[in-house]
Amino acid sequence: MSYIIKSSYLIFIFMSLAWHAVLADEVVLNADQAVALALSHNQALAVQDAHARSVRAVAPQVGSLPGPVLSMRALNLPVDSFSSSQENMTQLQLGISQAIPFPGKLSLRASAADLLADAAMLDSDEFRLQLSSRVQGVWWNLFYLERATETVERNKQLLRQFIRIAETKYKVGKGLQQDVLLAQLELSKLLNVGINLKAARKKEATSLNTLLNRLAYAKIILPQKVNESLPDLAGEVLLGKQALVSRPLLSQRGKYIESAQTQVQLAEKDYYPDFNLGAAYGLRSGINPANSRSRADLVSVQLSMTMPFFTGSRQSHQLDQRRAELARSQFSYQDAKEAVLAEVSQALADYEKAREQGLLFKTGIIPQAHQTVASMLAAYQVNKVDFLNLVRAQVTLYNYETQYWKSLAEANQSLARLDAAIGMAVTSISAQRELSHE
Repeated sequence: MSYIIKSSYLIFIFMSLAWHAVLADEVVLNADQAVALALSHNQALAVQDAHARSVRAVAPQVGSLPGPVLSMRALNLPVDSFSSSQENMTQLQLGISQAIPFPGKLSLRASAADLLADAAMLDSDEFRLQLSSRVQGVWWNLFYLERATETVERNKQLLRQFIRIAETKYKVGKGLQQDVLLAQLELSKLLNVGINLKAARKKEATSLNTLLNRLAYAKIILPQKVNESLPDLAGEVLLGKQALVSRPLLSQRGKYIESAQTQVQLAEKDYYPDFNLGAAYGLRSGINPANSRSRADLVSVQLSMTMPFFTGSRQSHQLDQRRAELARSQFSYQDAKEAVLAEVSQALADYEKAREQGLLFKTGIIPQAHQTVASMLAAYQVNKVDFLNLVRAQVTLYNYETQYWKSLAEANQSLARLDAAIGMAVTSISAQRELSHE
């Protein structure tokens, strides 16, 4: 037996190490893969699902009759001899009884528990939505930081080129030393930006690994290119209506209301009595001196019920409690409804803003800034443009490029938040709208 235990332990250790090796594997991870990995391996989600399963197991319990009670008693046993045959009334009794709630109570209890189990499952669905949104948010932050780092590296190379040009012009007496120093200062600033970006990337990578249940130091490789197109979305009114239908949070609050209504009905049932039905068989021994015959065994049957006399101090207060809980559930639903609509509105506004900014940077500002830098560089080499203006133009271009990647990341993060707020992919709603127009 000890050999089997040791072998099982070694197998467990080996499988754990192999699992961590798989999780630490260096593979290219896109946003959809990151979400899928989180939904299958996130430990907090596993806890939530386990809780939902445990709540689901409550309904069959509360909807069943309590177990019958088996009793064994010695009745009317004389204390002078403790003999079972001395007195006619002495008997050894074996009985069984069953508590029976008033009709309808068990089904109401089971129904309330089922509704709470449905709410727990919807809570897991809501957790999945929020986890997906969070993973995508971290992933896009990571993507932005990588693109910003690449932009810094590219601009560092350009500034080094500027430095070489400035040094060459200075050596032949056609330039100023301050131009060289200015370019070196801007290069140092970019080096500092690169340090900060590297630290931020490590922090975001650790956060993403934690969400994916991977080793904190596992390497994350992102794709070099992503789909940069950002779709047109349906209007806020349509998205809000869809959220009221498909958001698990609101469905969960609805289940709480139904459960609370069932609890009110159950509290009203408590004004009626519960029953207890029992039967017993009494064994008697010895001879009856009155007729010299063996004492006959006895059979007893009983029906008892509770008497709800103190309704003013118990049932009425319980009913008030259940009605207050129902009102709380209804208020909670209205509060959640307003919060969901606000989430949709805010996420949609953020998406539209980031989308428009990204489009402006990509199609207008950045191409113009590239042309400006190229033109100023050519003019500087023939002493027609001040070096300070050239450097400022390059720094401005760097800022525009990083702002574009930030806008793209923010747009996709807002899209993920919008999916979570509505409870489904917002792009599918937009596609359905287009088909309906056709």
